[in-house]
Amino acid sequence: MKTLIHPTAVIHPKSELHHTVQVGAYAVIGEHVKVGPETIIGAHAVLEGPCEIGAQNQIFTGAAIGMEPQDLKFVGEPTWVKIGDNNLIREYVTINRATGAGEATVIGDGNLLMAYVHVAHNCVIEDQVVIANSVALAGHVHIESRARLSGVLGVHQFVRIGRQAMVGGMARIDRDVAPYMLVEGNPARVRTLNLVGLKRSGMDSTDLQMLKKAFRILYRSDLPFKDALEQLELLGDSEQLQHLRRFLLLSQMPGRRGLIPGRGKKGVSDES
Repeated sequence: MKTLIHPTAVIHPKSELHHTVQVGAYAVIGEHVKVGPETIIGAHAVLEGPCEIGAQNQIFTGAAIGMEPQDLKFVGEPTWVKIGDNNLIREYVTINRATGAGEATVIGDGNLLMAYVHVAHNCVIEDQVVIANSVALAGHVHIESRARLSGVLGVHQFVRIGRQAMVGGMARIDRDVAPYMLVEGNPARVRTLNLVGLKRSGMDSTDLQMLKKAFRILYRSDLPFKDALEQLELLGDSEQLQHLRRFLLLSQMPGRRGLIPGRGKKGVSDES
C-alpha cells in the first residue's frame, strides 16, 4: 500500500506519514510532522511542526495545527503539539505549539473539537472531552477528561476545568471549574451538579449521592472553604471525592486563579 495523498497536496519529503494516512486536496504538511496510522487529513488543512499526531484521527477542512504560538514570549525555541488517537478535529480548528523549550500543547484521546475551536500554547486537553463551536482556550488551560464545553465561550489563561464538568454556552470562564459541576452564565456561576453527564457516564448511584451531598456542602451551606473541606472528608473516601478534594486544594495554590463561585453566595474559595 502507499500513502493516499491527493496530487495537489504539498508534503515535505522529511515528514513521516504512515502508509495508511489519507491527505486531502491542497493540504500542506511540514517537515517536522509525524502522523500515525489511518489518520485522515482533510482538504486545505495545514500541519506544521514539530507536531506528532497519533492513529485514527480525522482532521477536517482548513484546520491549522502546529503553528507558532500567539505569544510574545516565544522566540523560536523548539516546542511541540502532541495529539493522541481517535480525535475528531473539525473545520478551521487551530492548535498552536507551546512556549518554552521542550514544552508541548497536548491533546489526548477520543476528543471532539468542533469548528473554529482555538487551542492556544501549552494547553492540555485530556481524554473524551467535547468542545463545541467557536470556543477559545487561552494559554496554559488544562481540561480534564470527559468535560463538556458549550459553544462561543472563552477560557482565561491558566484556568483548569475539572473532570466531567459542564460549561454552558457564551460564558466567560476566568477561574477554575470544579469537577462534576455545571457552570453557566455571565458572570459564570456553579448552578448544580452535571447530573445528566454523570448519569450518562454510568456512575454508580452511591457515588452520585455522595457528590450531591458534596455539592450541597460546597455551594449551598455558606461554609468557609476550610470548613467545607473538613465536611467533605467526613463524607467518605470514594475516588470521585478524593479527586474533588484534591482539585479544590490545588485551585488555591500560587499561580492558580481560584474557583468559580456558586449561585447567590460567596465563592467556596473564600476563606472568611
